[in-house]
Amino acid sequence: MSQQVISVGQINEYLRTVMDRDQNLQSLAIRGEISNYKVYPSGHHYFTLKDETGALKCVMFRSYAGGLKFRPENGMKVVAMGRITVFPRDGAYQLYCTAMIPDGVGDLYVAFEQLKKKLQEQGLFDPAHKKPIPKYPGCICIITSEVGAAVHDMLRVLNKRYPLTNVRLLPVRVQGAEAPEEIASAIRYANYYKLGDLLIVGRGGGSMEDLWAFNDERVARAIYDSVIPVISAVGHEPDVTISDYVADLRAATPSNGAELAVPDREALQQSLDSMLSSMQSVMVKRLVSTRRHLKMLAESHAMKGPEAAITIRRNNLQHLSQRLMAAEDRIISRKRMQFSACTAKLDALSPLKVLSRGYAITQKEDGTVLRSVSNTKAGDRIAITLADGRIVAFVEDVKENENG
Repeated sequence: MSQQVISVGQINEYLRTVMDRDQNLQSLAIRGEISNYKVYPSGHHYFTLKDETGALKCVMFRSYAGGLKFRPENGMKVVAMGRITVFPRDGAYQLYCTAMIPDGVGDLYVAFEQLKKKLQEQGLFDPAHKKPIPKYPGCICIITSEVGAAVHDMLRVLNKRYPLTNVRLLPVRVQGAEAPEEIASAIRYANYYKLGDLLIVGRGGGSMEDLWAFNDERVARAIYDSVIPVISAVGHEPDVTISDYVADLRAATPSNGAELAVPDREALQQSLDSMLSSMQSVMVKRLVSTRRHLKMLAESHAMKGPEAAITIRRNNLQHLSQRLMAAEDRIISRKRMQFSACTAKLDALSPLKVLSRGYAITQKEDGTVLRSVSNTKAGDRIAITLADGRIVAFVEDVKENENG
């Protein structure tokens, strides 16, 4: 019995295909200790994850490594996310890492990534769904805790930047098991009663566990369903929550959310001053131009006395009349010359002029002009037209020229 022989590359490619089809290997979160960590000039990161029972080679390409929020080091315990497959060239399987976090929040992070992927696939992050933030909101609803620095920071910034807007506070818990439902209910409440032109939903910084209420699906769907535009202002600059992805605008901090919500009063004042200055400049130029025009009118002949204007117009009219008469004479003279020339041409071409020189026109009885002796015969009646009259005769004989 013969056995099929295949190449190394074929078996490696086959194993890669098998592993790529295995869904259990496509989205993994693996805990381990980093060793042999190297960053190559290409920007790709290569390392090994190990524990007391084994080791796994890993690679994180530059595009994913740019999203790391910490610097991995040898000996550090982490949770690495990604997929496992075979690298055909070496015949070795490895983890293609797409994200990595320090160990300790691995379970939360996995839950975060799973919910993020689910909501993204359902279109909750679609930019086309995001609503524009009103430029000059008349009323802003803040959905946050009434205690803590975040609400005071937002109120301070709003009052400083744009005191014309009204602010409503909808106090909720922002941490704990009850927080997600309270936040979602407050968003729905504000929409049902149309309490504002803009919502700011957020809280101050904290750990991933502290911010977890804003990673809840109920809050995400309430923000997505909101008719009123929503600014998500959660935590500090590095913190990113599901609310940030769903909201119409993400702010780095609660204070930044207040800054993004309203225009700057000082900038508006400068803009108004600039527009006022431009308007004054335009009005001054227009007044100067109008005064110049009025002065020109005042110095005109019409304003000095109507007689002068009438005299000028009379002279102009007389000059135009003379030009018209001269033009008329020239046209008539030219037409007369053309008429005389045409008359002379017609007279020269007139048949009567030819008859006066002794020629005659001979016609048959039906009026046909005889142009050849072959057109008549003896006995035909013909008419001969001369310069001074007409003769009727009968043909006695017809003779043709000998050469003709």
